[in-house]
Amino acid sequence: MASPYQVIIEPSDGCIASAVNIIGHKWTALILRDLFGGPKHFCEIERSIQKITPRILSQRLADLEKNGIVVNDGPCYELTAKGKDLMPILQQMAAWGDKYPY
Repeated sequence: MASPYQVIIEPSDGCIASAVNIIGHKWTALILRDLFGGPKHFCEIERSIQKITPRILSQRLADLEKNGIVVNDGPCYELTAKGKDLMPILQQMAAWGDKYPY
């Protein structure tokens, strides 16, 4: 039997897990944050997220591409329509982080 929270939050079991599998890795939310501003070169994202290594950035971008969240349009990465649908989630995360700073 599902907990009452799952009934209220998830329309079907596994929805949250599905989203977390895509955006739950370290640095992914910050990569998405940068791409909400428009297409970015790899080096622009790398500079913005100062502690990310090029190897990890490449892996995260490849994962996001594989899941249809970003596309590599020549020299730049940009969000797909599916990726842009994540904006309200990141905005809510930012609002929560502002309310309860680390």
